[in-house]
Amino acid sequence: MQTPAETTLTTYLVAEQARFYRLAYSYLHQREDALDAVQTAVCRALECQDSLRSPDLLRPWFYRILVNTCLDALRRRSKVVPLSEWEETGQEDPPPPDEDLARRVEALPPAISTVIKLRFYEDLTLREIGTVTGSGVNTVKSRLYTGLKKLRISMEGESNEEI
Repeated sequence: MQTPAETTLTTYLVAEQARFYRLAYSYLHQREDALDAVQTAVCRALECQDSLRSPDLLRPWFYRILVNTCLDALRRRSKVVPLSEWEETGQEDPPPPDEDLARRVEALPPAISTVIKLRFYEDLTLREIGTVTGSGVNTVKSRLYTGLKKLRISMEGESNEEI
C-alpha cells in the first residue's frame, strides 16, 4: 500500500509525462533517447523519493532529476561517434512551431538555454528554476535576461539582413 507521499508522486509523474518527454526531447533531439531519459528520471525519483523534503517542492525536485538525466545522456552521447549512414532521415516527432527560434535557443550556452527552456517551455518560476539548476534566483535572472538579449540580437540581426 502506498503512502500519501508516494501517491502524490505517482499521480504527478503520470499526469505530467507529456511535459517531461517534451523537455527531454528538447535536450536530446531523439525520440528513444528522450523516452529513456524520462524513464530513468522517473526510476530515480521513485528510488530517492525520501529525499523530497516538502510536497510543495515536488515539481522543481523532479525537473532537476530530469535535467540532470538529460545532461548525463548528452555527456555519454558525446563519447560515441555516430555512423551517419545509420541515422534515420525521417522525423517522427513534430518540429517545434518556430524551428528557427528553437535552433537559436539550442545555440545558446547550456546554462542559459536550460533557463530559457525551463522558463518558457515548462513555465517554471525563477525560484523553481534556481532549485532545478542549483543556482540562486539572481543568477537565474541574469541568465534569463542574457539569453533573451542574445536571442533578440540574433533575431534583429537576421531581419536587418533581409532588408
